Amino acid sequence: MRLKGVCYDVGREMLGQNWRPEYDPSAVRRDLQIVHDELHCNAIRLQGRSLDRLALASRFALEQGLEVWFSPELWDHSPDETSDYLVKAADVAQGLLDSAPGRVVLSVGSELILFGHGFIPGENVLERLAYPKLRDALRDPSTQAAFRAFISRLADEARQRFRGKLTYASVGFERVDWSRFDYVGADLYRGDPMFDRYPELLRRYASLGKPLVNTEFGCCTFRGAERLGGRGWEVVDWSHWPPRLRGNYVYDQTAQANELTALLTLNEAAGVYGTFVFTFIETGAGALPGTDPTLRPRLDFDPDLPRYSLVRAFYPEARRGTTFPDVAWEPKESFHAVANYYRNH
Repeated sequence: MRLKGVCYDVGREMLGQNWRPEYDPSAVRRDLQIVHDELHCNAIRLQGRSLDRLALASRFALEQGLEVWFSPELWDHSPDETSDYLVKAADVAQGLLDSAPGRVVLSVGSELILFGHGFIPGENVLERLAYPKLRDALRDPSTQAAFRAFISRLADEARQRFRGKLTYASVGFERVDWSRFDYVGADLYRGDPMFDRYPELLRRYASLGKPLVNTEFGCCTFRGAERLGGRGWEVVDWSHWPPRLRGNYVYDQTAQANELTALLTLNEAAGVYGTFVFTFIETGAGALPGTDPTLRPRLDFDPDLPRYSLVRAFYPEARRGTTFPDVAWEPKESFHAVANYYRNH
């Protein structure tokens, strides 16, 4: 694999909640140094809504010698609002590219058929996922035509402002015209019903005529999470207070680490150009009802169980780690598994 990377959240936003409520630039800079030096990455996919945060993190990453995949995400907005946002993002990305030629790639979006308005009924992504006729809507030729036209529009608008390479982080049921992009980007998790056919899925994307980058894949931290793939987070029922598990799930770092090693092995065997493991750290996602640690609910399960992160974030954030005493997290077994794979491949 040419690109050995990890996803890094600078502050995705869903339902009015920022997934990175506490954002300390010095902590981000240190994280990115560890991503390069200890995780042995040569690339990073920076995700989030704030263009200022994305730009700052990008500069930190470029300082470390990382290739930046600049991935701005505006969720649950109209196509026109999303387009306006991308135009601003492309200008920011071009400024970064000017300072680091050949080391910045721009993603024009991520899974927008689900995370954007205008294609599937629902005010937010959760409502769209729960839409009773979701499968029929996704198969509707008019849905795919509207989506395909919109993604092509975003690519054209980005090309007018950004002179580097482009991609889009797609999901399996999106039909993208890849001739407009430099990389085929796909969020390729493994899970049922594709678990045993995952190599076939990878080969299909790798045959599309452009270098394939697996822009997002991972596994939650419990036994059996590998069979759920990208929907491992659904084991928690957030409609109850405090949140509770929907079944009997056991926290297991080894299970997560083993699955990530298997996924990296399968991706490399399929000839994937690059991989971005999801994700380095998760802090605020699901930490309702706000950013105050004293208001976080007392759970009857390990809060790290439904997380994809390679490190275990501490609450309150003032606590420091053992492996790296200057950060508010501790590497999980999956961190060491990914580091070992990237170091030796």
